[in-house]
Amino acid sequence: MESIRQIYKIGYGPSSSHTMGPRNAARIFKERNPDATSFQVELYGSLAATGVGHMTDVAIEQEFSPKTVKIVWKPEIELPFHPNGMIFHALDENNQTLNSWTIYSIGGGNLADENTKSTSTQIYDKSTMSEILEWCQQTGKTFWEYVIDNEGVEIFDYLKEVWNVMKAAIEKGLEEEGILPGGLGLQRKASSYYVKGKGYQGSMRSRALVFSYALATSEENAAGGKIVTAPTCGSCGTLPAVLYHLHNSTHAFSETKIIRALATAGLIGNIVKTNASISGAEVGCQGEIGVACAMASAAGNQLFGGSPAQIEYAAEMGLEHHLGLTCDPVCGLVQVPCIERNAFAAVRALDSCSFAMLSDGKHLVSFDKVVQTMQQTGHDLPSLYRETSSGGLALYMKKKN
Repeated sequence: MESIRQIYKIGYGPSSSHTMGPRNAARIFKERNPDATSFQVELYGSLAATGVGHMTDVAIEQEFSPKTVKIVWKPEIELPFHPNGMIFHALDENNQTLNSWTIYSIGGGNLADENTKSTSTQIYDKSTMSEILEWCQQTGKTFWEYVIDNEGVEIFDYLKEVWNVMKAAIEKGLEEEGILPGGLGLQRKASSYYVKGKGYQGSMRSRALVFSYALATSEENAAGGKIVTAPTCGSCGTLPAVLYHLHNSTHAFSETKIIRALATAGLIGNIVKTNASISGAEVGCQGEIGVACAMASAAGNQLFGGSPAQIEYAAEMGLEHHLGLTCDPVCGLVQVPCIERNAFAAVRALDSCSFAMLSDGKHLVSFDKVVQTMQQTGHDLPSLYRETSSGGLALYMKKKN
């Protein structure tokens, strides 16, 4: 597995696979071809089908500026390696091709081609939950310590930066009001949910505040604000909401413990990314919100003193109970149903955490098995339910008009 830095990418929304990934690819290709007069970019499959709503064209054009770039949309064609395919062409003054590059945005802002699943360095010696659990049993250590053993203590410096960006996104989102961009006329809700939540007592207060934190981050993402993928832009609100709540509630978990929880959550996301996918275009929203819920479930369980077995069980439930979740965003925007899903996944993560804490950690279906099932389920989903805006809720506006 590669570094958890690839799970936690700091950047700007609204989409990791449709905005961050193409922007990164454009930057790389531009640097490789400094003598090109202009560029042409062909977008395939999901990138072309929902690219306008995700601002794919804007991200690419901004990266190539001030040079001219022509974008060709081919939503009806899906390249064989991944639904988010791109072909870049560098052109000379006579529009002759100098160089071409086929690359794929595989989720979470990551890029890959047919020869490798990732363009990043592999640094972990284990890649499945069962292998890591066995390591924990043999060493007496837990998941966050396994992260340190492979990445070094310096990874905590990066995770501190990640945590600061997460907090800033929540706090900014709680202050913002008004309509989100994109044309749906969707009102921001985080601020009002936070104010109302403060007026409640007990469990209703906690639940309302968690909702508000998740909404705050997700609304910032939808507005193109600065967020952290966890593991994607579309699912960036779930984990921060859980950690922010546990840090600021009566539990008052320290920042040191929060950073350790982030390490564990990143490891969970890494396992899924390595063995399945975190791309909505490849496996549906189960690979985004489902994985985010698993990450948050594991992080919360660790904070409450869960054993490695209980942490694994919490993560398993977080993902298992999102199996089959489709990705069908209205108008191709990361707004409906994406924003609310972050809020619901956050409270579901806390429920998974509590359920696992009541157990001894023993359960029938392993996390690895659920990851395999999620991958197969995603491949079995028709393409209209995998971020193409051609089925499900995505048809709402089309029928309305």
